[in-house]
Amino acid sequence: MLESPNTDREHREPAITRQHVTPNAIDADEPWMRGLHADTGYLLYRLGLRSGQLFNTFLQASGLRLRHYAVLRFLAGSEGALQRELSTRLGYDPSAIVGLVDDLEKQGFAERRPSPDDRRSRIVVLTEDGRAFLRDTDEAGLRVTNDLLDPLDAADRQTLHTLLLRIAEDGLG
Repeated sequence: MLESPNTDREHREPAITRQHVTPNAIDADEPWMRGLHADTGYLLYRLGLRSGQLFNTFLQASGLRLRHYAVLRFLAGSEGALQRELSTRLGYDPSAIVGLVDDLEKQGFAERRPSPDDRRSRIVVLTEDGRAFLRDTDEAGLRVTNDLLDPLDAADRQTLHTLLLRIAEDGLG
């Protein structure tokens, strides 16, 4: 069997996976960041990632993640939903919804029940334990938001929220 002269290269991880990137504060003074700071979409993406990281850190002890929380929060505002409705409304892949609902059922936070409209379908509903979990996490969610929006005063926060709602209503369907 012939040895390749580049055997050490074959066993290396690609550079992108070797880099350990930790989220730092965005530094507008860095020349490489100026172009990205001109891109509102990128800033929204970065802030969304940071918000998710902060909230997932809080949720870690429960074994849940932000995606689970989003399903619970949606169910709290409804009488239950079909899994395909959860997928459509939350923008998650249908196969991801199955796993998320399975996890929530194991925790006792949600359950699947026969649909009152169609015996062949099952709806996902929030349980009392799920409601209690949401009540317990409300304060943490507020803390995450306050940490993220710390540089803004109350008026700026309200303006940002109003603008984001306008974009979400038009752009998220």
